[in-house]
Amino acid sequence: VQLQAFGGGLVQAGGSLRLSCAASGRTFNRYIMGWFRQAPGKGREFVAAIGDPETGTVYADSVKGRFTISRDNAVNTIYLQMNNLQPEDTAAYYCAAKYYQGPYSPENFGSWGQGTKVTVSS
Repeated sequence: VQLQAFGGGLVQAGGSLRLSCAASGRTFNRYIMGWFRQAPGKGREFVAAIGDPETGTVYADSVKGRFTISRDNAVNTIYLQMNNLQPEDTAAYYCAAKYYQGPYSPENFGSWGQGTKVTVSS
C-alpha cells in the first residue's frame, strides 16, 4: 500500500489541526493504520493506531484525550484530529500501515508515507 500524508502546518499552542493520509490499493480496510511522529534529534515515536472495529483504536499516553484517529474505508483515508496542541507536539508526522497484529513499534509497520510537518508555537 502506498501512503501520502498531508495537513501539517503552523499553529499556536491550544490550537487544532487535522492530518490526513490517503492510501492506494484495494485492500486498505485490511490494514492496521498508524500515525507516528519524529521531533528533531529524536527517534520516531508511536502516536495512534486504528484497526477494524474489533481492534479499535490505540493512543500514546502523551496524546490521549487530545488526539483522535479515524478512518474512512470508502475513500482509503485515515485522519488524525489534533486538539489542544502544545509545543512538545512539534514534529514531522508520518502515517504507516501494517497487515498483522502485534506491537505498535515502527519496525512492525511495512509501509510509510512521507512526513508532514507540524509546528506548534508557544
